[in-house]
Amino acid sequence: MFPIRDSERSRATPWITRALVVFIAAVFLYQWMLEQRALERLIAGCGLVPRMWLANLAAANAWWPLLTSMFLHGSLLHVVSNAWALWIFGDNVEEHLGSPRFLVFYVACGALAGVIHAASAPSSSVPTIGASGAIAGVMGAYFLLHPRARVVTVVPILCFPLIVELPAFLYLGLWFALQVVSGAQELGASDEAAGIAWWAHVGGFLAGMAGVRLLARRR
Repeated sequence: MFPIRDSERSRATPWITRALVVFIAAVFLYQWMLEQRALERLIAGCGLVPRMWLANLAAANAWWPLLTSMFLHGSLLHVVSNAWALWIFGDNVEEHLGSPRFLVFYVACGALAGVIHAASAPSSSVPTIGASGAIAGVMGAYFLLHPRARVVTVVPILCFPLIVELPAFLYLGLWFALQVVSGAQELGASDEAAGIAWWAHVGGFLAGMAGVRLLARRR
């Protein structure tokens, strides 16, 4: 399922959401301009490698990959899907929290998602990159704030795209359930074989549900 738009319109300009989308796109453009060897060094140095990260928790810069990894992406589809989901759901969450709190919320959800991914695959030496954990946090917050909003969604049926309008609680609930099921199916697989950090998505979503209540502005 791929979201096209939602029915909730923000009354305030979502400056942080826009800035994050632009920054994510700019970083990916920088990645695209690098030679393959330089790109591999960037991902190895700035991605989150669970085995290495867990072995160096006492180091002064141990927590840095939790931040840098969430701004790198592995492909055009990866960055576009993440940036688009942030664009759709981020403005309403930012309006609820306020821009400064939203930035703290976004980074915290991404960092917690990274920690949960490392805990779920502690022996993996595969660098994990992407904003999916942080954006899952935004989706978790939206799930609580606007459950009755409508999300226009593309659902692939065989080779034919079907466009439907779903309640936000149903769309996001189904998305979350898919992450849990997919993560459970990979629990017995080799850590090196895991291609998607499903548990980072699960952790980010739950962190978003908790964090939006913790950081909400007093009206």
